[in-house]
Amino acid sequence: MKRRTRIFLVMVILLLAAVSGYLALAFYYRGVFSLNTWINGVYCTGKSVEEVNSELLSFTEAPIITITDSTGQSYLLDLSQADYKGDYTESLEESLKEQNSFLWAGYFTAQRNTLAPAVSFDEEKLEKLWQELPFVRQELEREPGLSIERRDEGYTLIDGLSSRLDTQKAYQALLSVIKEGETQLSLGDADCYYALKKDEQDEQTLKLWKKIEQFQDCQITYDMGDEKILLDASVTAGFLKTENGLPVLNESGELVMEKEQVEAFIKELAGEYDTYGGERSFLSTRGDVVTIEGGTYGTQLDQKAEVEYLMESIPAGESCVHIPAYKRQGLHRGKDDIGDTYIEIDMTQQKMYYYEEGELLLETEVVTGNLSRKWGTPEGVNYVYNKQRNRVLRGEGYASPVKYWMPVKGGIGIHDASWRTEFGGEIYKKNGSHGCINTPSQKMAELYEMVETGTPVVMFY
Repeated sequence: MKRRTRIFLVMVILLLAAVSGYLALAFYYRGVFSLNTWINGVYCTGKSVEEVNSELLSFTEAPIITITDSTGQSYLLDLSQADYKGDYTESLEESLKEQNSFLWAGYFTAQRNTLAPAVSFDEEKLEKLWQELPFVRQELEREPGLSIERRDEGYTLIDGLSSRLDTQKAYQALLSVIKEGETQLSLGDADCYYALKKDEQDEQTLKLWKKIEQFQDCQITYDMGDEKILLDASVTAGFLKTENGLPVLNESGELVMEKEQVEAFIKELAGEYDTYGGERSFLSTRGDVVTIEGGTYGTQLDQKAEVEYLMESIPAGESCVHIPAYKRQGLHRGKDDIGDTYIEIDMTQQKMYYYEEGELLLETEVVTGNLSRKWGTPEGVNYVYNKQRNRVLRGEGYASPVKYWMPVKGGIGIHDASWRTEFGGEIYKKNGSHGCINTPSQKMAELYEMVETGTPVVMFY
């Protein structure tokens, strides 16, 4: 009997101890978070609201809001620049109230919660940041209605009617996003856009724009040889007569072209691509770059014909690849119209070379014009303008029969000289020709068979 009494007393004591311990912990958890409580990844058991709030704020940074406009372009707004501050106190207190400290034993399974802070910021600074965003600033500066503007790429229609941004509504949407703790704002999804209706002035502007657009849509490409030049809107817009910055219409309601502007364009084109009579740089066989001026070979645009062509073709909306009209045209077109098939005459070294498609096919010594008698062969880029057999070359005091004759500039040409036994060296200085290029008979025969009429002849000292 005594044994049972002792066991009973021990059990009562243990039970009282357990109840006392349980109650002690219950009272302990009354002002702090209970067992196995996690908030936003922070272990909160036994911590007060102030302690958890402090810990949460230690790694809570001011968010960056991503704002996407109707075009899909995104912009960033850093709330730290608006003195953003967060405070979890209120939400932590609500979370703590929901816990029953006397039921702490039921929290052996982890209780994980996610809380959003109450936020505050400087609204004046936030509004300034908002207004500095490019799309907001653009909208605030955007004029209502339709207008036409000349830019580098040509005339463009400025649409001040559609896709207007309601900046006040968009700003309120931003405030809602911030207060809800979100970081993404789509202005389209927030229904922040609207459109204005066209008035009579807008209708007139639209009619003019359609004429300009059709005019600018002309796609004429100048084929200058190796180079192609597209006359797109950036070029053709400059051909229109304007008044107060806008193209004008004639009595028939059609756009008016400024002939002077077209002439200026063609003149500039000729200045860039005409080679006739101009100065050239040429890489000689001897290895240096020589500067050559003048000669009969080259390209020269027919400027008058090209002005007339553009004055007719652009209003007609023509789109094509156009080879311009020329007063003179070389064997090749473009800035390098000598090409890779030509005759080179180096009068300092008294050498002549023939290249065909870049390959040297003939090399020979020659004798050019007599320098001591001031009959020196002139420099220049010329061309073979004829080919004849068995000619008698005549001049003051001489008549020289030749088997092969290729004139390149007036009476100056390349021919065989059977009366000579030596070529090259310094013969030309005192015993040179009357200006022609004397060539050994065998070499001249070979050259005559290879060279076509029109082949450039580059002549220099």
